[in-house]
Amino acid sequence: MSTRSAFVICALAYVVSGVSRTVIAQGLGTPISEADVAAWDISILPDGTGLPAGSGTPQQGAATYATKCAVCHGEAGKGGSAAALVGGAPLTSGIETTKTIANFWPSATTIFDFTRRAMPWPKPRSLTNDEVYALTAYLLSLNKIIGENDVMNAQTLPKVRMPNRDGFIARFPERMP
Repeated sequence: MSTRSAFVICALAYVVSGVSRTVIAQGLGTPISEADVAAWDISILPDGTGLPAGSGTPQQGAATYATKCAVCHGEAGKGGSAAALVGGAPLTSGIETTKTIANFWPSATTIFDFTRRAMPWPKPRSLTNDEVYALTAYLLSLNKIIGENDVMNAQTLPKVRMPNRDGFIARFPERMP
């Protein structure tokens, strides 16, 4: 980076921080508290950092899936109005292959993170942590990545080795389990 670019970036940062302080000082905004940030900071990293307390089994997940997921993702995750979650040919057969949990997702914790954040589609963030662990266990079991009696929780989920784990360049390799 050139000296000029560095100067411009520093100047912009100074101006933005000054504007932010001015807006708050004039009563046009309020600083956000750590508690407010924590309520929205629900990211889960591949090593399990951020996973909440709770647990679930594939059997428990099957019941939740039937009532809250099957209408979109189809019976046993084979697809419906929303994407299939089970099956799919290996990605070595071409980029056009349908991407599913078994052949694409690099980290089991990503399944938990996405499900908790975005599902079910009409009511995101409405599932309990136990329901999300159970659904994750169910989907991993359907894809034959874990056993039918395995329990998923903050300790076991990051240890699940996904079939396509090495198919990505990790942004933070130190965070990979």
